Amino acid sequence: MAQKWQMWAKGGAVGAVNGLLGGGGGMLAVPLLERAGLQTRQAHATAIAVILPTSLASGAVYALGGLAPLPVLLPVALGVTAGGFLGARLLPRLSVRVVDFLFGLLMLAAGAGMLL
Repeated sequence: MAQKWQMWAKGGAVGAVNGLLGGGGGMLAVPLLERAGLQTRQAHATAIAVILPTSLASGAVYALGGLAPLPVLLPVALGVTAGGFLGARLLPRLSVRVVDFLFGLLMLAAGAGMLL
């Protein structure tokens, strides 16, 4: 039972980070899911699946609050959707080593981008 509450708490933290910062939840979710016993591909796929409702909920709050202008939101949403589809199709074709390497590069790039 304690493990279930830990997953709720970790999931809440991931959702809060994603909602507050506009992303990054997946970068937290993947390592947490791997530590919970999921394989690398399962962790990435599950992180994306659980971030979807979080992103929809926080996106609706931002859009209704006027913080997400539709002329920018719609084309970016279409691009992200297409990219997400392509990435999901590519994930099973890549080795776990390549996926881990690309994920690490993404995390480094995101961190460097935030510092600069």
